[in-house]
Amino acid sequence: MADSTVSDTAVTFDDVMRAAEVIEGAVVRTPCDRSTTLSRDLGAEIWLKFENLQFTSSYKERGALNRLSALTPAERARGVIAMSAGNHAQGVSYHAGRLGIPATIVMPEGTPAVKAENTKRWGAHVILEGKTLEDAARFARAYGAEHGLVFVHPFDDPLVIAGQGTVALEMLAQVPAIDTLIVPVGGGGLIAGMAVAAKTLKPDIEIVGVEAALYPSMYNVIKGTQMPARGDTLAEGIAVADPGSLTAAIIGRLVDDIVLVSETDLERATFALLMIEKTVVEGAGAAGLAAVIADRQRWKGRTLGLPLTGGNIDPRLLASVLTRELAREGRLSRLTIDIPDRPGELSRVSSVVGQAGANIVEVYHQRVFTDLPARGTELNLVIETRDRSHLEGVLAQLEAKGYRVIVKTAQAPG
Repeated sequence: MADSTVSDTAVTFDDVMRAAEVIEGAVVRTPCDRSTTLSRDLGAEIWLKFENLQFTSSYKERGALNRLSALTPAERARGVIAMSAGNHAQGVSYHAGRLGIPATIVMPEGTPAVKAENTKRWGAHVILEGKTLEDAARFARAYGAEHGLVFVHPFDDPLVIAGQGTVALEMLAQVPAIDTLIVPVGGGGLIAGMAVAAKTLKPDIEIVGVEAALYPSMYNVIKGTQMPARGDTLAEGIAVADPGSLTAAIIGRLVDDIVLVSETDLERATFALLMIEKTVVEGAGAAGLAAVIADRQRWKGRTLGLPLTGGNIDPRLLASVLTRELAREGRLSRLTIDIPDRPGELSRVSSVVGQAGANIVEVYHQRVFTDLPARGTELNLVIETRDRSHLEGVLAQLEAKGYRVIVKTAQAPG
């Protein structure tokens, strides 16, 4: 268990309270609602804090505004620079524009286009530089020093941490019964600020961080492991290889545990939030729910608070997540069928599929790159079914008609 006494930390409860006053009226007080369906399905009381409903679709506005508001008139005139994979960039850009502060944002080259475009929309000068967030940070510091800009760190800054902590203030005011906060972790700014606020208000509350298994950076720091942090994750918003030192100190003192979630669970959580709650979240924003899905027994009977930290997901990536999850559920499948290459055979197969109540989404033949006889062909169908049992019924009817069928299903990512 963490030491629940909030003392000797870089950020205090008073800092969080002051941040709440600073951002009041300029940042949305987002709803924190109970999910009836998820609560029933997962065996816990699940309360969702919809930070994806902020104007820039992310909680990052809170810390950005708190930091920008502390600038001196001379610093405001010179301008600020920040490095970010997207959400911090949008928060800084939007509020800097509101406050009349020139802003330059350095983003990694692989940043989703939707985040880069939205950052430009709020008036910031955007520079794409570096393969990783760490590369972008090095460039931003050097560029900022050369041009006299104030560096606004996305997580390792006391004012930023305090601003993010206002999420917990609101959640516990809205739902005092919450006994566990499950919070996505990248650099650690959000969970550090939330821990300061929550442990002050409710010392016995459990606080659990969640990282993508591909980026266990804070997990390594807190637990003393040395797992690699690399790869392409759906949760690019928390894909941080080098977490903050200020945040790590707070997390080590106040956070009870950190867990890792797979890409499959991140995809399932993103899918579930869209299908059940009708809300769009990015992979990082779904990390808390992914942790509950991955280990349902651990959370059984608890009252859980899950901040949905952001909704800035690339539409093409979201489409891929949706179709892959449909495939895993047996609702979208690719069938490979060996058929004689003669007139009417495709019609007969289609008739069997249609009579079984399935819908053919895509069809194509393969005559060349196959080991079938010259009079045979490989028929590939993508079909839509209600669920896996319906799919099995379709396969049974095809096989009853003498067709040999191979089913291609979605593979779980690592």
